[in-house]
Amino acid sequence: PATSLPRPQIHPSVRPTPLLLHPRRRNPNPHPTDRPTDAPPLPNDPSIHRVSPPTAAMEEEIRAEFEGSGFTIGGDSAQILSTLLTYCVNYKMSPADLVSNWEVYYLNRQLDGLKVESSYLDGFLSHLQNEVKEKLIKEETDLHIYSSNDVDMLLSNTHTDEEGLLGTPSTKQEKPHGESSNSELTPLTTERPSSIRAAKTNGDRITPFAQRVNKFTQHYVLNADNVASLPSKDEVETSEDELIRRIPPSQKCTLQVQRSKPEPGCRFMYDRMEDRFNYLEDRIGRSARLFSATGLYGQPADATLASEENMFAVGMVICDGEGRLNEKSILLQGSVEHSRGQRVRLDLKDINQFSLFSGQVVGIEGHNPSGHCFVASKLIDSIPVSVDDQLPCAKKQAVDHEGHQNSNTLSRVLSSVIAAGPFTTTDNLLFEPLQELLSYACRKQPQLLILMGPFIDSDHPEIKKGTSDQSFHDIFHFEILRKLQDFTQYLGHNVRVILVPSVRDAHHDAVFPQPAFDSHLPEDITQQITCLSNPSLFSSNEIQFGCCTVDILKQLSGDEISRKPPGGKAADRIGRLATHIVKQQSYYPLYPPAAGVPMDFSLAKEALEIPSAPDVLLLPSDLAPSVKVLSVNEDTEEHKRFICVNPGRLSKGIGGGTFVELYYNEDTEKTKAFIMRI
Repeated sequence: PATSLPRPQIHPSVRPTPLLLHPRRRNPNPHPTDRPTDAPPLPNDPSIHRVSPPTAAMEEEIRAEFEGSGFTIGGDSAQILSTLLTYCVNYKMSPADLVSNWEVYYLNRQLDGLKVESSYLDGFLSHLQNEVKEKLIKEETDLHIYSSNDVDMLLSNTHTDEEGLLGTPSTKQEKPHGESSNSELTPLTTERPSSIRAAKTNGDRITPFAQRVNKFTQHYVLNADNVASLPSKDEVETSEDELIRRIPPSQKCTLQVQRSKPEPGCRFMYDRMEDRFNYLEDRIGRSARLFSATGLYGQPADATLASEENMFAVGMVICDGEGRLNEKSILLQGSVEHSRGQRVRLDLKDINQFSLFSGQVVGIEGHNPSGHCFVASKLIDSIPVSVDDQLPCAKKQAVDHEGHQNSNTLSRVLSSVIAAGPFTTTDNLLFEPLQELLSYACRKQPQLLILMGPFIDSDHPEIKKGTSDQSFHDIFHFEILRKLQDFTQYLGHNVRVILVPSVRDAHHDAVFPQPAFDSHLPEDITQQITCLSNPSLFSSNEIQFGCCTVDILKQLSGDEISRKPPGGKAADRIGRLATHIVKQQSYYPLYPPAAGVPMDFSLAKEALEIPSAPDVLLLPSDLAPSVKVLSVNEDTEEHKRFICVNPGRLSKGIGGGTFVELYYNEDTEKTKAFIMRI
């Protein structure tokens, strides 16, 4: 039992000063334990000595209310119940009211499971605070609620124009010799208080990212033997005077969007089983027609029919059952036209070398002696390229009106910087890596800056908890688009920026294929900042780029099986996975899709197809960053070399990641690329 404390003695000559308070509003739905505040204490009233009702009983009542609504208390239940009890006391709520607010928060945030986890409590507290604030605003129309923005404004004597600088977070730190300490850009728009507050916090707070070492060092160099194109030390370590002086890039690059589907505002999540069937059937049927058009293999036959004669068949590799593909579970599914869509088991014992994954369309030679197992003697995993499938020029969308400049000076020469999100570290939403990247791009002044999502990462801890006081669209508009707008206007009209979304973007449609951002940029900026779909195909200075932000490399690496010839050298696995994309003529040849990929098959037919190998294939991945020169169809006249770029992630955890600086010069042999640490 609680020990009662002695009541303080007041001298008769001392009268307490009365306090003028607003009359307390009576609760329209009082809790059974509530008593009027002006009621005299009862004899032996336990409220004099302890909280009423008892803490343990109140916590059990909270638990009972949650369980009555279908929720359970997970993790450290004692700590969670104690926190929930604090919420009840602080916000004068009954357990039933608390659970009602939790249900609203649970549904709005679309939380997983029916457990109340400790990781959700911070976001729930913010929800309760917002509810109380909105209720007060409605009841007290003349009431002004002061926020941290007002406090910053009152305590600071600095004008907003001086604080809203786009600068690096480490401007107050001592920097290594040779690095510029002034990488700020003067913004054109400074009317957002929260951006000013973020800038102040960014400058005053020393984050782990700001304390990183090895800034802007080269992690890998492609074609390093040609020293002529390597950046000099003076270019990397630019002086402060050169930073201030606005030197535009050498010449504006052309930009043509060749394929960017689906369109913004399209309908999705309406695909049917028929759409899935048509997509798979179209891939198999189209590949069979391309194999037949070459005249090298003859007409495809039905691989399910028993025959001792050698035959050629085209089908899709399917796994027999759940789990990863293995040599004992490989099935070949034919088209409806040639084999009525039936499947047959594949025997690859006579194949010395192969690389297979679920969803791969292959041509295969062999025989089926029993009708139950097709014994393969030859495997062709590269679909022939058809000239008729090249994209007509009429479908190319010219972004600018200067697409037909002097081709002699613009042909196949381009400087670019390529980066993939996340663009902020996991410990804050300050977007420090993006600021550093833009500062670096201001020094190097590339013709093209390619940024691939996620921009507002749905896997970010603060985004998952819902603790941010801004909407996702506001964060994207003010933290991403405003910085890019300042960047383009600082460098002039000769620089271009391309934005490609990701299915992890919290503010955008979570569907794949994914439409472009509907950014609503000013008209004078739309010629410089271009939003494309995911995936997309575009060309700049006659250099063709293909881009897909879904991590297909990582997903293929988890499903692929391969066999190398006896005594053969270990092959480049990442390069082999990347060539599958071009050989299959699809940005996403994997079927069924990996977990977490919101595939819409009604949109996939036109959007995922790659008519021919691009010059540069951008495949951002969680795997190790890489820049590789790859080739397909080496033994045929259709031999094509291309560059596959995985820039890595610009931020990794609370530290910095990597990006790629690419100097394309006519072909792959003269092209230089650098994997840089941010």
